[in-house]
Amino acid sequence: MLLQAAMLLEENTQYLSDIDSRFGDGDHGITMGKIAKLIQERVPQWGEDSIKDFLDSLGMAIMEVKGGSAGPLYGTMIGGLGVNLDDDAGQVDEAGLKTMFAGCLSEMEDITTAKVGDKTMMDALIPAVQAAQAAQEGAKASEQFVSKFGRARSYKEQTIGTPDAGAVSTALFFRGLAQGI
Repeated sequence: MLLQAAMLLEENTQYLSDIDSRFGDGDHGITMGKIAKLIQERVPQWGEDSIKDFLDSLGMAIMEVKGGSAGPLYGTMIGGLGVNLDDDAGQVDEAGLKTMFAGCLSEMEDITTAKVGDKTMMDALIPAVQAAQAAQEGAKASEQFVSKFGRARSYKEQTIGTPDAGAVSTALFFRGLAQGI
């Protein structure tokens, strides 16, 4: 699942930077490419660790990726996938996936007050958790919102019509997870 998500992120790095260049500093795709590469490096090295421990370790490594807020945000989100799992969980079923998504959202809500409609990655994450396939719809819907966080917030209504790069990358991440099941 993580490798599929990383592949989708890597395939869309230019698109993500193009979106981000409209109202941000244009590096979101570059940062997401770094995160994708880190996932691709770490997954094959996964040894005896439980899923929870592996996701925690991966999340911590992603937090250190340089390139704006994406590293810390994605590190929290990915590390959060394991927070509610049993310490010794070695595999995950459908109920486990729901637990993972709920943990992910809970961890993100601990570090941001952003909600659906604030034009952030939460526009995709919250719907994804509510219905695992809804992230893409949430990212698309972010086009109609005014940015309320990050660099883009200073552009206010000008951001309407452009999806949020973080929402799009979050949708890609969750689509990859779903495709990898």
